[in-house]
Amino acid sequence: MQHKSLDVITLFHKASSPASVRAQTLLKQISAHASESATEDQATDHTEQNKFQRTDFELNVTEDPPTSDQLRTILEYVGSGAGRAGQIVEGATSEADALKKLKENPDSFQRPVIVDWNNGRAGKLLCPSSPFHGHAERDTVFGYRESEIMKMISQLPKETNTV
Repeated sequence: MQHKSLDVITLFHKASSPASVRAQTLLKQISAHASESATEDQATDHTEQNKFQRTDFELNVTEDPPTSDQLRTILEYVGSGAGRAGQIVEGATSEADALKKLKENPDSFQRPVIVDWNNGRAGKLLCPSSPFHGHAERDTVFGYRESEIMKMISQLPKETNTV
């Protein structure tokens, strides 16, 4: 039998940000829905459900800023397009500038940022007035609307066990 570990989705969260609270609520709802197929009797054995497809994921919510390595990875995922570093770290013009500004001021990290570490995607939950609203490139989604967060989760590789 082949088992795939859960994909890890991290929300870099700021409790005082309405967008961040909205992202956290949405991700928690999706996570709860993905695991609700197990009944109380099956709580310790999900073999039957896991035989089919799943979009379960491990949700990691943190109010801490990313480490330097995590920031490099996030910037790699979002790409180097027009002003992207500055959308992740306030005022940054490049990866090096973002790393410097984050070290000088951890609050310069612009939450919420959602990262799918296993599948190389990262983005922000954007309000409709944002100039980056809905911008997407191949495998990298930079700006998430709520529907795009749901789509990102639904596109997680499905587990199929083979005996």
